[in-house]
Amino acid sequence: MTYHPFSIDGPDRPARWLVTCDHAANTVPQTIAGGDLGLDDADMERHIAYDIGAAGVSRALAERLNGPAIFSNFSRLVIDPNRGEDDPTLLMKLYDGTIIPANRNADHAEREHRLNTCYRPYHDALAKLAARPATVVVSIHSFNPQLRGRAPRPWQIGVLYAQDKRLAAPLLDRLRREPDLTVGDNEPYSGHLPGDAIDRHALQQGRPNVLIELRNDLIADAAGQQAWADRLAPILETTLAQTQL
Repeated sequence: MTYHPFSIDGPDRPARWLVTCDHAANTVPQTIAGGDLGLDDADMERHIAYDIGAAGVSRALAERLNGPAIFSNFSRLVIDPNRGEDDPTLLMKLYDGTIIPANRNADHAEREHRLNTCYRPYHDALAKLAARPATVVVSIHSFNPQLRGRAPRPWQIGVLYAQDKRLAAPLLDRLRREPDLTVGDNEPYSGHLPGDAIDRHALQQGRPNVLIELRNDLIADAAGQQAWADRLAPILETTLAQTQL
C-alpha cells in the first residue's frame, strides 16, 4: 500500500476557514525505522506520539465551518511538523520522560529522509490550501491534563498566538464569557515557535490565525470531539465576523 503523509477533507469547500491538524496521527511509515521507533504500543497511544482527539475535532469543525481540513499522517516522534526545519526538537530524543530509541542516533541522512518522506510533503500541501484567497487558519491541538512530575493543568482550552492577536484576542474574550471554562492565554504552551506551522503558513503571509489547544481527556471519544466542534464553530464564526478581518 502506498504511504501518504497527509490527508485532506473537503478541499473544495468554499469557506475562508482552513483547519489544520499537525499532530493528527501516530503512524510510523515502514520506510522509517522499519515502522517501529522502539516504543511499545502503550507509549505510541500516549500524547507523546500524537494529539489525542485532535483529528476528530478538526474533521467535525471543518465540516461545520464548511472549509477544508488537512491532517498529518505521521507521528510527531517521527518528525514534528509543528517545528521549523532547523529546530533542535524536530526529532525528539526524549519526551515526557520517555526515550525514543530510533531517534537517539538519527543522523543528517535520516533527518533528510524523514523531511522528504513526511514533513515537506505535508507542508507543501498545506501551503497550497492556505494560498486560497482570504484564508483564515485555525490549528487544532490537544494537551495532556498533567505531565509526569508536574502540576495538573487547570484549563479545558487554550488559545495560542504569536505577535498576531487579531483573531486570538477577541476569541479569548469570547471564550472567557463561557461560565464553565477555564481558558488558557498562551497556555499550556507559548504560541511562538519560529518556523512552526502557524509561522510558516499564516504569520509570514499576514493571514488571520489562531491555534486552539483542547485538553485531551475532553475529546478522547467521538462524542466529545463532536461536542467541541459544535461548540467552537459558531464562536469562531461570530468572532471572525466581529473582527471584520
